[in-house]
Amino acid sequence: MAQRIYLADDDPALLEVFGAFLESAGYEVKLFPTGDALAEEFARSEPDLAVLDIMMPGTDGLTVCKNLRAVSNVPIVILTAKDSEMDYLHGLAIGGDDYLVKPFSPAMLVMRIKALLRRVEMSKASQPKNEEPSAVLSMGDVSLDDAAHEATAAGQPLNLTMTEFALLRCLLAAKGKAVSRDALLSDVWGIDAEVETRVTDECVRRVRRKLRDANSAVAIKAVWGYGYKLETSHAS
Repeated sequence: MAQRIYLADDDPALLEVFGAFLESAGYEVKLFPTGDALAEEFARSEPDLAVLDIMMPGTDGLTVCKNLRAVSNVPIVILTAKDSEMDYLHGLAIGGDDYLVKPFSPAMLVMRIKALLRRVEMSKASQPKNEEPSAVLSMGDVSLDDAAHEATAAGQPLNLTMTEFALLRCLLAAKGKAVSRDALLSDVWGIDAEVETRVTDECVRRVRRKLRDANSAVAIKAVWGYGYKLETSHAS
């Protein structure tokens, strides 16, 4: 069965072009002129991925993104016509998994969507297919159960998005060793280093904040010029 994409943009010409490219790539596509219309359909039936323009009539794309993220871990791509750091950083901060700044080629949108959906499939494939209990990754007071898709810190649930969960899994698997930004882009997002890397730093910032809010002894530390690693304050 083809994976289903919901895409909202108030530009009918762009909707038609994006829809045609996505259908050519093998996806089932539903197009919406507003975020409100997408949200209504989303409440009836969740897609495999949603694409939201920021500037639309009615409820803006950022608010729709925030509302969708409150009820679902479906990957969300944010589109913005403004080359504004505040726009896309805010979109990532409230739960967007990736962003694209207009103008961009339809092929780029297809590539980003393929990367996100490939990561979802990789996450599903990593779950055990037998009766054996799943391996749990842990460091200090942080624990991650891949099969249950649960992560806790200091005994509290972290409530991570799919992208945040994948990033924490990658860092935990490194067992305190530094992981490069390039490796994170490949393992978490499934994209090359040539693609915009700000999504990595923003995702790290969100997970770092959630660990801090849980009063965890584990923190994400930046390794200058390279990437990130996990450290615990109780390590000797």
